[in-house]
Formats: sequence, C-alpha cells, structure tokens
Amino acid sequence: MFTNKANKIFQEVIEEYHKIDSVDQPFNNPYSKGNLLEHLLYRKCWIDTVQWHYEDIIRDPQIDPVAALTLKRQIDASNQDRTDMVEYIDSYFLEKYKDVSVKENASINTESPAWGVDRLSILALKVYHMNEEATRTDASDTHRETCQKKLDILLEQRVDLSTAIDTLLNDIENGDKYMKVYKQMKMYNDDELNPVLRSQK
Repeated sequence: MFTNKANKIFQEVIEEYHKIDSVDQPFNNPYSKGNLLEHLLYRKCWIDTVQWHYEDIIRDPQIDPVAALTLKRQIDASNQDRTDMVEYIDSYFLEKYKDVSVKENASINTESPAWGVDRLSILALKVYHMNEEATRTDASDTHRETCQKKLDILLEQRVDLSTAIDTLLNDIENGDKYMKVYKQMKMYNDDELNPVLRSQK
C-alpha cells in the first residue's frame, strides 16, 4: 500500500530532524531522485517538520519583533515550498496514471492524492508530538492522560486517512476516479497581483 511507504518515510524524517532538533540544520535527502516518489515524500515531510517548529518559535511572546518578521518571511517561503511539493507529488501521480482508461461514469475527488498526502504528513507530526506530551515525565498524570486520549484519536485518524488515500489511488488506477489538478494560484507573492507589492514597483 502506498500509505505504508509514506507513513514510514514520514517517521524517518521526523526522527532524523529531532536528532539535532534545529530549524537551521542542513537538509540531506537519503533518497536519490532515481527513487522519485520516496525523494518527494521525504522532502515534503522535511518542509512540514521545519515549518512545525517555525510555528512554535514565532508564538514565543518574548520574541524580538525584528526576528519575528524574519521568521514570518521564512514561514511564507516554507508555505510556498510546501505547495510546490504537493504539486510535484501530484505530477508524479498524473504521470503514473496517464494511460489509465477512465470509465464513463468515473468521478472526481474533492482533493487530489497529494493534498491527502499533505494532510498525512502533518498528521505524522501531530502523532509524534502528542506522543511526546503523553509520555512526558515532568507532566502531571492528568496532562498525560488527556494527551493519550488525543493521541488515540490521532492514530485512528491516521488509519482512516491512509485508507482513504489508498482507496483513492486504487480507484484512479482502475478508472473509477480521475485526477484533475488545479495549480495553487496564490496571489500575495506576485508583485503583479498583490496591490501592496505592485504599488512599490
């Protein structure tokens, strides 16, 4: 199943990141571009993992305003990278299934496979960090119990989401569903479409 591979790679990424646990650490993808899907999945989850920690840092009430602005720019860039990676993963699936004969009554899904993968990657991060909270030795029993209940729900959600993604890919492969991907036409980074940027040209 595709999601078995994806979830395994996401776990690898998160564990590798936390060996150093710094947003500034170098990125090294162990999967070559010859293993394109694995390469993309690893890169996707790394982006998500770094951004997860950016979001923690920027919520520090004592953060220096200048540092916060710099970090906001990093988060914006990370969001663009995240979107680009989703589109790369969808391109992989479009290429993989390009010769499938789509059935006459085939339907389209509410989201593309890669946007499901995006949610699965974020879910892996939620599971990892909620497990940390559920097993914290310096936390109260109440805190750990509450977090364990949340962790149980997240694990159930991961099973459901994995099943849904695998079912979607199977339906696409069989011609029961078809892919139609819309590029994320974000406007705020474009100096022709963002009126603030346009006014400064």
